[in-house]
Amino acid sequence: MTNLHFPNGFIWGVAASAYQIEGACNEDGRGESIWDRFTKTPYRITTGETAERACDHYHRMPDDVALMNEFGYPYYRFAVSWSRIMPDGAGNANKSGLDFYDRLVDEMLKAGIQPKTTLYHWDLPQTLQDKGGWANRETVDRFAEYASRVFERLGDRVRFWSTHNEPWVAAFLGYATGLHAPGICDYSQAYQAAHHLLLAHGRSVQIFRQGGYKGEIGLILNLNGLIPASSSQADIDATQRVHDETHALFLDAIYKGTYPRKLFDFIGSHQPKIKSGDMELIAQPTDYLGLNYYNTDHVAYDVFGGLNKARITPYSAPGWGRTEMNWGIDPDGIKRELIYVKENYGSPKIYITENGCAMPDIPDAKGFVADWDRINYLRAHIHKIHEAIQAGVDVRGYFTWSIFDNFEWERGYGPRFGLVRVDYETMERVPKQSAYWFREVVQQNSITI
Repeated sequence: MTNLHFPNGFIWGVAASAYQIEGACNEDGRGESIWDRFTKTPYRITTGETAERACDHYHRMPDDVALMNEFGYPYYRFAVSWSRIMPDGAGNANKSGLDFYDRLVDEMLKAGIQPKTTLYHWDLPQTLQDKGGWANRETVDRFAEYASRVFERLGDRVRFWSTHNEPWVAAFLGYATGLHAPGICDYSQAYQAAHHLLLAHGRSVQIFRQGGYKGEIGLILNLNGLIPASSSQADIDATQRVHDETHALFLDAIYKGTYPRKLFDFIGSHQPKIKSGDMELIAQPTDYLGLNYYNTDHVAYDVFGGLNKARITPYSAPGWGRTEMNWGIDPDGIKRELIYVKENYGSPKIYITENGCAMPDIPDAKGFVADWDRINYLRAHIHKIHEAIQAGVDVRGYFTWSIFDNFEWERGYGPRFGLVRVDYETMERVPKQSAYWFREVVQQNSITI
């Protein structure tokens, strides 16, 4: 066996999002979000479930922080609920909502846990969606107001910020395929939403700099792997189109101040409306890139494959199966993505802000889950991150997804990603084997292979 040590100062953490764990959707002045509306619409959620209770983190927050402290996890990446801060998406802030995140940050710092705060993890206030949502340019201004309120309240203690989590998901699953809230199927709206999400990111970075807040701010992108299904030019071109939509649309905008021209020529009239100065605002310097990686897909040309004319199927590396989400497992993929970013975008500082998997997770009589399949997944991916660092990629930290089993969006409570099992009837938290394994990784700043 070999111990692979990570650089001194490398940070380790766990992550969660507001909508997936908080519950208390109708309490203390919180407004309706697009996901509240979406989950109550027939046939949107496979199980017909809602997140009204979720993990009840809103009420159990001190105990949840104490559990993270017990395991010695030094960083916790959490998301703020826009609807809890500004119930109508604009106007006066909700004191109870701000107070909750105040208490959360104070509780974390008291326990020696550093906060990493995400401003937007997909839960747009419904009142803004009623006015067009992210396809409406005015939402950029509303987000800037919201970001200002959160910076003002938490900026004296939080030193690590993300503007958006996975804007591709918010734009394309929300506005192009209808799989996510708000459930719209319109590629023109999706591309406009993507542009406005990036504008909102730029405005928030600008506000952060102007406010003189200390610390780092960046954007989190989901950069999953893409491999042509064959050596045919049609499959290679289809892969490039999907890559341009999921990768270059955001990375080129942030680091080069442009959008991928070939993709825009292909989508034609679906191109977003861009005003003078937009690209400069989007491309202003950030402190890091957050990279979320879960899986790799094969891409083939398919005339029936939507706007991109592409068929996507899961890919698993030899010896690996699939997860409960039917995602393939390809640890090498995370290394390829990291090297791709380094070689094409000026070697930015990178944090792995999400990496994890849903597995069968069969509990024993006492509710304990010996999830060695998850441990093997995490170990293999962390190993490849180590190789990427050895190859010169500037990776500074790793956050696993997720600290708790939680509401998994359109799939309800079926898939479980957590290091900690949640009994959704009793709300009991039972750490899995992976929670203990990850604690050792954190303590030793290394993995054993």
